[in-house]
Amino acid sequence: MTKPRLALTMGDVAGIGPEILVRALTTGRLSEFCEPMVIGHPAILERTARQLNLSLRVVAVDDPKQQVSDGIACWNPSDDAVLSVTTGTIQAAAGRAAYEYLVAAARAALAGKIDAICTAPLHKEALRLAGLDYPGHTEILAAECGVDDVAMMLYLPAGNAIRGPSGLGVAHVTLHTSIRSVPDLLSVDRIRETIVLLDGFLKRLGVKPRIGVCALNPHAGEHGLFGNEEAECIEPAVQMCQQRGLEVTGPIPADALLRRAVAGEFDGVVAMYHDQGHIALKLIGFDMAVNVTLGLPIVRTSPSHGTAFDIAGQGRASADGFIAAAKVACQLALSRNVK
Repeated sequence: MTKPRLALTMGDVAGIGPEILVRALTTGRLSEFCEPMVIGHPAILERTARQLNLSLRVVAVDDPKQQVSDGIACWNPSDDAVLSVTTGTIQAAAGRAAYEYLVAAARAALAGKIDAICTAPLHKEALRLAGLDYPGHTEILAAECGVDDVAMMLYLPAGNAIRGPSGLGVAHVTLHTSIRSVPDLLSVDRIRETIVLLDGFLKRLGVKPRIGVCALNPHAGEHGLFGNEEAECIEPAVQMCQQRGLEVTGPIPADALLRRAVAGEFDGVVAMYHDQGHIALKLIGFDMAVNVTLGLPIVRTSPSHGTAFDIAGQGRASADGFIAAAKVACQLALSRNVK
C-alpha cells in the first residue's frame, strides 16, 4: 500500500462537517499522504465550496472503490433529504444521513474497499430525533463491526505540548454515560481490556508502551476512605496486565498522572470516564487531539471537536483537527500488519 484510500464521512450536514471537509480537501494537502474520497452528498460538498469561494471539483460515484482522475470522488449512500436541512439546527434528516454515511463507510472498510475512515462530527440529539438509539460514533461502529470490547481514545501527536517523543494516547474505560453510572460500569475485565487495547495501539505506532492507569476517586481512594474501586477493580486489572508483560502502573490519582504523562513519563493513560481524560488533552491540544476508536477490525479516527452549530455556515471553522485525524488514520492503515 503506497497511499491509503481514506473515506471522509460528512457527518451532520447542519454542522461544520461539510466546511472542514472542503477546507481539508482544498488546502490541507491530503493527497500527499492518502487517496481521499468523501461519503456524503455531493451537492452539499459543491455548495459549501462555493460558499467558501474555494475551487473543488466533485465527482459523484456509485461505489467507494471507484477512483476519479480529476477531482474528488463523492459517494452518497443516503437520499436527498439533507438538501433541505437548515445550517446550525438539530434535525432528524441530518441525523439519519450522518448515520447512513457512517454505516456505509464501516461496511466499505470491512469489505476492503477503503483502508480507513476519518469522520466529521455527528450530533447525538439529531440521531435521537431520527429514531436512532446510539450515543455516538463509537457505539454505531461497534454494532456494525460486531465487537463488544472497544474503547474511545484521544491521541495527541508528539509536540503539541507533549514532551514525550511518541505523543500521548488517553483511552477511556467507559464511554458516553452519566457520571453517576460510572462506578457500576467499571470491572476488572473492562479495565484490563482497555489497557490491552491501548498497549496494542501504541505498539502499532512503533512505541514500547509505558502506560499509567488513573484512579477513579480523589487521592486514589485514600485506602478506602473515598471509595473502594481502586482496590476492587483497578489494581487487579493492572496486576493482570503486568503479569502479561505489559509496562503498566496504577492506579495513580488522575491529576498527578496526567501531568506526569504530559511531561513524557508515560506514552498512554487509561482514564476511567470521558471527562477525566478529555479535559486534560483538550486543554493542552484541543485542535490537534485525535479521537481513535480502539478494538475495531477497521481504522477510524476523527477530530476531537463536535458539530459546532454556533459557527456553522459562517466560514470560521478550522480543518486543522480533521487533517491531524486524517494523518493518524493513514498512519494506522499503513501499520495494520504490526502486532
